[in-house]
Amino acid sequence: MKKELTCIACPLGCTVTVTLKGKEIISVEGNTCPRGKEYAITECIAPVRTVTTTVKCTDGSLVAVKTARPIPKDKMMEAMRIINYTVATLPISVGDVIIEELFGSSVVATAEKQ
Repeated sequence: MKKELTCIACPLGCTVTVTLKGKEIISVEGNTCPRGKEYAITECIAPVRTVTTTVKCTDGSLVAVKTARPIPKDKMMEAMRIINYTVATLPISVGDVIIEELFGSSVVATAEKQ
């Protein structure tokens, strides 16, 4: 089976073609840089995503957050349920950990909030 992807590892946006036999990668073609091959393999075998969203603060406002590292794509909906029930305590600085452990990552603030 062949799978065609648009690489997002760098600004070039190469069209990468991955040939698979079941879950085994047979070949990766079309990538201009080594990151493209790595991206294509990960996307086909174990896709991950960085979650960017907001968390409610104790005063009712919102603060921007993201996962510190990408999490498994199939865990995104469950991660959002956990994030949506989280309330952050003010004050918050960029980089503050809002959720310690979330599917192998943590959730950190990307904005200041007093």
